Amino acid sequence: MYLVAIGWMYVAMMMAVAEATHPGGSLLGAIVTFFLYGALPVALVIYVLGTPQRRKARQVQEAQDDAAARAAGAAALAQSNSSAEPDASSHAPSAAESGGIAAVGKPH
Repeated sequence: MYLVAIGWMYVAMMMAVAEATHPGGSLLGAIVTFFLYGALPVALVIYVLGTPQRRKARQVQEAQDDAAARAAGAAALAQSNSSAEPDASSHAPSAAESGGIAAVGKPH
């Protein structure tokens, strides 16, 4: 891919040189020729052709971030479970709270 881009830039540079050295040409025309026929199209093609590589790199980074988050969550869970005493009973670990907000019913 880069070999084609280098060749394309060489041809665009030669076109710009020909524009600048031609008796009817100008330096401004050479600059415009180089950018419109060389630099901008090559940059666009390289950007478009590099999209799958960028997508794959982003997916790998997201997978690493997810794995790190899972590992941190597992470590935090293990730490919180190790500090509490085990509950060997078959009942719920805590009783229902009293004094909560009363339910609102239809007036009779």
